[in-house]
Amino acid sequence: MNILVCLSNVPDTASKIKISKDGTKIDSEGLQFVINPNDEFGLTRAIQLKEVIGATLTAVCVGEKPTDQILRKALAIGVDRAIRVNASPTDSLFTSKQIENIFKNGNFDCVIAGKESIDYNGGCVAAMLSARLNIPYVNNCISMEINGNKARCIREINGEKETLSVQIPFVMSSQKGLVEKKDLKIPNMRGIMQARQKTIEVIEATAHTLTHSIKKYGPLPQKEPVELIASDEIDKLVSVLNKKGKIFQ
Repeated sequence: MNILVCLSNVPDTASKIKISKDGTKIDSEGLQFVINPNDEFGLTRAIQLKEVIGATLTAVCVGEKPTDQILRKALAIGVDRAIRVNASPTDSLFTSKQIENIFKNGNFDCVIAGKESIDYNGGCVAAMLSARLNIPYVNNCISMEINGNKARCIREINGEKETLSVQIPFVMSSQKGLVEKKDLKIPNMRGIMQARQKTIEVIEATAHTLTHSIKKYGPLPQKEPVELIASDEIDKLVSVLNKKGKIFQ
């Protein structure tokens, strides 16, 4: 079993998020970055499968040099190989294209990706990758077991659970519930030291036509304060409704 685990680099939720001066991106100055939580659930499940059935694990991240830190962590907790596509992930189409290339150059049985990242909440990469590769896709997985050339997946859908049998190779998206939080892997000192000696394979991105771009981020418009009107102030209520709601015009 050869598993490809997709990782993304996201700001720690404990960090104070700021927008760049031009309003087009998150200001990374002073931010602490971590593995996207939904990706980490999938990574942990992949490591569990390695321990049980002897799977070989490859972690891939589309990002620039600073994202090496999450790949080092993945290596420290049990991943066998780490690949970084040297490019800023401009959109889901771009990211899925780069991972498609990694998949086609390997011999992977399963791709695990978080259902969405907690920074942009796109939730598209895994589905797009499945479409590009023309292989089955199971989303929102809370359970995944491998049995021969098939996988048994349980996913959450409309508040219920659905059990599916899927042929290998396939793509799945992971989320909270796939593993227990207590089972998330924390690298020990030995793992950290060994990870420092391992090589992260860096490859250049495939050219891709940008289909859209972010013009600007901004805060939500401020809501007007609530005005309380006593039940006997009918004239005032009519005046307010007429002025603000234009109900009686």
